Amino acid sequence: MLDRGPGDGPNACVHDASPAVALAAVRDFSGPVLVDLDETLYLRNSTEDFIDTARPALAAYLLLKLLDVLRPWLLTGPGTRDVWRVRAVLLAFPWVLPLWRRRAAALARGATNIALSEALEARREPPVIVTLGFRPIVAPLLAAMGFGGARIVSARLWNAADRRGGKLGFLRRELDHAALRGSLCVTDSLEDMPVLDACALPLRTVWPEARFHPAFADLYLPGRYLTRIKRPNKHYIRRSILQDDFALWVLCSVWLAPLPLLHIAGLLCLLVSFWAIYEQGYVDNDRIAARFEADPRLSETWGVIPVATPSVAPWLWAGAAGFAGLALIGGWSLPDPLSAAIWAGVLLATALCFRLFNRLDKSTRIWPYGPLQLARCAAFAAVVPLVPMAPAAIGAHVVEKWVPYIVYRRGGGAAWDLPLHLMRLGFFLALILLIAATQGLGVLIEAPTLAFLAFTLFKARREIRSALARARWITRADRASAGHRQTVVTDRTGAR
Repeated sequence: MLDRGPGDGPNACVHDASPAVALAAVRDFSGPVLVDLDETLYLRNSTEDFIDTARPALAAYLLLKLLDVLRPWLLTGPGTRDVWRVRAVLLAFPWVLPLWRRRAAALARGATNIALSEALEARREPPVIVTLGFRPIVAPLLAAMGFGGARIVSARLWNAADRRGGKLGFLRRELDHAALRGSLCVTDSLEDMPVLDACALPLRTVWPEARFHPAFADLYLPGRYLTRIKRPNKHYIRRSILQDDFALWVLCSVWLAPLPLLHIAGLLCLLVSFWAIYEQGYVDNDRIAARFEADPRLSETWGVIPVATPSVAPWLWAGAAGFAGLALIGGWSLPDPLSAAIWAGVLLATALCFRLFNRLDKSTRIWPYGPLQLARCAAFAAVVPLVPMAPAAIGAHVVEKWVPYIVYRRGGGAAWDLPLHLMRLGFFLALILLIAATQGLGVLIEAPTLAFLAFTLFKARREIRSALARARWITRADRASAGHRQTVVTDRTGAR
């Protein structure tokens, strides 16, 4: 009987076998051998690598993101997402197939499971490659891996039923019953349990060298590090950057724009430009923490999910988006050289400030943290005119972000549980009253001021309700109760 070794963990199954056991079984087995391709014989995912070959990469990536939004695979059933993705890439980028044939050779050299390949080549009969991948993709790859003569049983690209039914469905179509029942099957996937259960010798083996490398993981895009590594699963861009920071940018300046829609589009481009650089501060922050801190606070996805973090590409994005933003704000005209220079200076100063912040001890970081938040809230103000009440709104926003950080670094563990939006409302009211005292009470009823007030009230609405629900008048009974508590404390701690 085959000594598989004990399986354990949440993903264990009765067919688990170590790589050494699987290799020995493949060499000694006398019947047909069925071999999975992805992350077994090929230590990567062939479908992802094929999609990753599409050029231009940014256009292909955006096409796939559009598919993720539309989700057409809901029409064809579970397991058919890759059918739609590969079809879309082939139709939109027909030159991807010749590119893939050239790239397959390099991938085969670096990602073939050498030990398994040698065990299969030592047999008299070639293996049967069973894969959920598609023949136009896997055939050139297998040929480059030295298995051009192997029988390929694969899913059909233009028939989604194969992906819905899994490997056993098209195996039964391609292989006779006796051959299937008398075969050895080696795969890494728990999704292949029906195939494993149908074979004479089922082996589910996870190869340590196997890696899932998603398509376009090496493509740099602003915001990917933020959403996948720094703030995973928190909708940070939508909730904090767009609904808070960007909304403030718009309210501070759109009133003075001759073409409001173009102005908002330009501000959005400036936002992309700014965050392409600001995000690099987060990348640097995590690297410094991992290198120098004994107990770094890193997200669970750090070092697990691959995200491109180049040095030059963010500046290229920042330059292109900044140029477009200034052009749109200027009404489709070329940016003024002075404005372009000022914006470049803002980005450079922000990058330097973040690098300084990352290299200071934690107690000293509270001081550069303020300028960083000011840059985040008001960078656009360097190149865009503001309404009179904008400084009050920006100042309150900066205070909301800076104060809890000071409390947190001074040992306040619950700093982020403070009623921050209510605090922001209070600071905003104080600041606009100061401005009104110097510019006249009329500024309080101007449209920008009322818009700021409505926006700030909306953000603080839950905290206002909570504060009102807890509020009550102090009574004589409270005084008596307080006196009684003081007496009890004195009796317990002051008795001799």
